[in-house]
Amino acid sequence: MPRETHLETTIGKSLVSAVADAKVLMVGAGGIGCELLKNLVMSGFKNIEVIDLDTIDLSNLNRQFLFQKQHIKKSKAHIAKASALGFNPNVNIVSRHQNIKEQEFSVDWFKGFDLVMNALDNLDARRHVNKMCLAANVPLIESGTAGYLGQVTVIQKDKTECFDCQPKETPKTFPVCTIRSTPSTPIHCIVWAKSYLFGLLFGNAEDDDDEVLSKESSDDETAKELAALAAESQALKEILASASDEGFAERVFDKVFHGDIQRLRSMEDMWKTRKAPTPLKYSEIINQTDDLPTAMDVTAQESITLKDQRVWTLRETAEVFSDSLEKLTTRLKDMRASDPEAIVQFDKDDAETLDFVTATANIRARIFGIEEKSRFQVKAMAGNIIPAIATTNAIIAGMMVMLAFKIINKRVADCKT
Repeated sequence: MPRETHLETTIGKSLVSAVADAKVLMVGAGGIGCELLKNLVMSGFKNIEVIDLDTIDLSNLNRQFLFQKQHIKKSKAHIAKASALGFNPNVNIVSRHQNIKEQEFSVDWFKGFDLVMNALDNLDARRHVNKMCLAANVPLIESGTAGYLGQVTVIQKDKTECFDCQPKETPKTFPVCTIRSTPSTPIHCIVWAKSYLFGLLFGNAEDDDDEVLSKESSDDETAKELAALAAESQALKEILASASDEGFAERVFDKVFHGDIQRLRSMEDMWKTRKAPTPLKYSEIINQTDDLPTAMDVTAQESITLKDQRVWTLRETAEVFSDSLEKLTTRLKDMRASDPEAIVQFDKDDAETLDFVTATANIRARIFGIEEKSRFQVKAMAGNIIPAIATTNAIIAGMMVMLAFKIINKRVADCKT
C-alpha cells in the first residue's frame, strides 16, 4: 500500500498532490526545526530546502531529536537532512550550512519557493526573512517558543500583518543554542558563564562529557573532533587537580580564554560572515597599565553610580576572575571534605558566585566584541534563563504544518495566530 494512502484519506488527493509539488524553504534546524522537518517529510512534502548556520552541540540533544552524540560539532542543516531522509527517502532535501542573511539569498532566490517556514531563535534573522518574503510576495509561517509558551502565525503580503507590524518586547528568556560557539549578545555570554563554565568548574555541569567523548565513530571527521574535545576536557581536569598550586587562576584563564578560543578560530567556515574571536592571555592583561582607571576616574564614576553599576576594566575583570575562582575552589574543597558529592550552586545573591559569572561573561564578551555589562546588570539578567521544552517545539511544529496545508489549499483567510 502506498505510504500516501492514509494522507489522501485525511486531506484529499488534490491537496496531497499540491503539497508534493510545493517547494518549501525551512529556515532553522534547531528545536522547532527538527520537529518541523520530520513532520514535513511525513506529511507529503517532497521538495524542501533547509538552511542553518549552526553546528550541533551536546546541549541540543535533549530536544533536537534528529541529532545524536556522534553528530556533535557537525552542521545542523546537513545532519537534519540525513536523519529526515531516514523517515522518508523519497523526498528531495537541499541542506545549506549558511547564514540566511548572505547576499546570495536574494529576493529572486526567495521567489523560487511557494512557502517559507521560520524556525529561528533570534529577532534579527526573523525580521530579515520577514522583509524578504514581503518583497518576494511569498507566504511565511513564523513560529517561536519560550519554555511552555509558543506561537505560530502566517504572514502574507497585503493580507495579514507582518512580523514588524507589532512591536516586540525585549525577551526575558533566551535560547542557548549558540552560546558556546557564536555568541552575539551579552546574555549569550552570561548563559555560558553561569550554565557551562561555572558548572564545569564547581561540580554541577549539565553535560556528561565523558559519556560523549568515549563514543566510538567510524567517521574520521567526527573522530578527530571528539578527540580534540576529549583533549580539551582532560586539560581542564588536569588544571583543576592543581587548584592549590601557584598560578592556578592563570592556567584556567589561558586554557578557557586563549587555548579554547584559538581552536574555535581555526574553524574558518564559521567566521566567513562574522568577526572571529580574539584570544586573551592572563599575563598580558594583568601587566597592562593603560587599562587601569585612575583614582580620579573611579571616584568620579562611583560618585554618580554605585560600584556595582560600573563596568570593570579588563584588568579589573581578570583580577575579579582570579579572586572569585580561588575563593570558590576553596569553598568547594571544604564542602567536599565532609561530602564528596557536594557542589557549589550559582546564586545571584552570593557575592562570590556572582563575581565569577560577571567576570567570565565579560571576558568572553570582550573576546567576541560584545558589549560588557556591570555586575548589577549581570545580576538582573542571570535569573532569566529557562530551558527549551521538547513538547512545546513538537506542538508548534505540528501547528505549522496544519497552516501550511491551508496556505497550499488557497485558504490563507482561514489561518489564525
